[in-house]
Amino acid sequence: MKPTPSQRRRGPRVALLALVLCSLLVPLAFIFDRAPSGYVSTDERRRQEVFVPSFVHVEPSKGGGGAVDPVPVHGVIQEKKISNGSTGVLLHHEQTGRNSSGVSAKPKVLPVPRTEPPKAVNESTQRKSEVSNARKRRGAKADEVENAKACQLEFGSYCLWSTEHKVTMKDSVVKRLKDQLFVARSYYPSIAKLQGQEVLTQQMKQNIQDHERVLSASAVDADLPSFINKKIEQMEHTIARAKSCTVECHNVVRKLRQILDMTDDEAHFHMKQSAFLYNLGAQTLPKTHHCFSMRLTLEYFKSPSLDSDVSPARKFKTPNHRHYVILSKNVLAASVVINSTVISSKEPGNNVFHILTDVQNFYGMKYWFARNSYKKAAIHVVNYEEMILEKLPKFSTRELYLSEEFRVLIRSTERPTEQTRMEYLSLFSHSHFFIPEIFKDLKKVVVLDDDVVIQRDLSFLWNLDMGDKVNGAVEFCGVRLGQVRNLLGKTNYDPKSCAWMSGVNVINLDKWRKHKVTENYLMLLKQVKNNDEVSLREAAFSLSLLSFQHLIYPLDKKLTLSGLGYDYGIDPEVAWSSASLHYNGNMKPWLELGILDYKKYWRRFLIREDRFMDECNVNP
Repeated sequence: MKPTPSQRRRGPRVALLALVLCSLLVPLAFIFDRAPSGYVSTDERRRQEVFVPSFVHVEPSKGGGGAVDPVPVHGVIQEKKISNGSTGVLLHHEQTGRNSSGVSAKPKVLPVPRTEPPKAVNESTQRKSEVSNARKRRGAKADEVENAKACQLEFGSYCLWSTEHKVTMKDSVVKRLKDQLFVARSYYPSIAKLQGQEVLTQQMKQNIQDHERVLSASAVDADLPSFINKKIEQMEHTIARAKSCTVECHNVVRKLRQILDMTDDEAHFHMKQSAFLYNLGAQTLPKTHHCFSMRLTLEYFKSPSLDSDVSPARKFKTPNHRHYVILSKNVLAASVVINSTVISSKEPGNNVFHILTDVQNFYGMKYWFARNSYKKAAIHVVNYEEMILEKLPKFSTRELYLSEEFRVLIRSTERPTEQTRMEYLSLFSHSHFFIPEIFKDLKKVVVLDDDVVIQRDLSFLWNLDMGDKVNGAVEFCGVRLGQVRNLLGKTNYDPKSCAWMSGVNVINLDKWRKHKVTENYLMLLKQVKNNDEVSLREAAFSLSLLSFQHLIYPLDKKLTLSGLGYDYGIDPEVAWSSASLHYNGNMKPWLELGILDYKKYWRRFLIREDRFMDECNVNP
């Protein structure tokens, strides 16, 4: 049966109706926010940085500061929705007012007696206003927190430093001239197309040329001519007239969006540049310190033999003394650690310090500690690289590495934009795992980082009964092994175990050798891809945590106060009462970047009366 013309037209009509229906439903899906939200991250990792997505529920951090220097994270930001109902109400009131004013016959209406609203209503209104203001403040604070997190994701502790060192904007007049110039340029093409606005077009063109001429000759406020205020007022008046004209909005919006994008790009470029200089200043030795180290090295070779006194050498291999091991490439840093320890010690003559350093600083260290006394404490300077090369040739890692510092981002996969926090860890480096091989005659040592200041007697550490444990350390339960499982590989471990911190660590060398910690470390090292130095140093994160699995003896958290190298919010009373202070982070106390309020704890143990320090202008 042949279909009729009406039946033939029914198919296209149904298809057209379906298309119209889909076109209505798709915008509704976006209006009611039915699209799934999420986040995107990359696998890039920078030097000494660890990006850790948390796979368990993490409570949001209530405070803290929060730097060495994870991966930029792009989240879906939900914009605030504006209620159309409130707008409609406002329009309804405006229409009512206009209609009532247009009525010619005005009936006589008795005035309504004025009554004060009840007290309860006033209190309710005031309470609502306070709640609204509080919500706005919380919203603004939440935005600041999110911006701070995003900044730390990309630039690390530089964001903390830059927040504390904000500089008042200079050359504000020049900036205002630039802003006016760009706004005028945004409106000028639209104004020039309008009929009857030839005078305004000519004035705007003249003002633009005047601003360009002034800015080409003046980069700072001091170079601006005396009549600049008049030029600013003229441009302001011209822009106001341009805004009152009816113009094509999309052209102006496009121009203004360009200035926004350019400003964002420029700000981000300058921030990257500042962050680079910040990290450069944190990772390089100041020129004065380099001069100081070179002078000491030169004096060592000019002086007679410094190894004539053999009495302290007897203590180096005697297990009955209290042995400290310090890994350092900084003469002054090692000096402060030793000086603070002996001054705080009740029996300084019973202390023996072993300093492991590299060949570049070995002779300068040796000369410094030979000409300075530390209350009869014995000091043993060891060339680590030569020791590994001559006595331990089977170990391929011969370069001296200090304690590694990591910045760890922990984020919930359920609510990634809200439950994120930054933690800072300091762990053993590869060089720490060869300490038992270097000091074969010793049974127990205390390992100190060179950015530590000791304020109390540590003799009680030698009386600790650590049982079968190897490493006495302060646990850091802000990071658990289960939260970093994507970095630990397939090795068996307890996901509830806490991470730990270096700084002040009690090492039972006998138990170390019994549990074959160094052998286990070397076995794990073979499983890690260490193509270059960066990947090798990053591997210290997982190797330190896995090598001491179930071998950590938790020390009292009051033993060491960490964070003095990045956290500006530490209470001074807590700092004074702590047994030791750890300046982990980029802002070391001997650098200009160091936090000024915390430098005083480090400076009081610094030996100042030295001619080489004066000649090299060393004044940290």
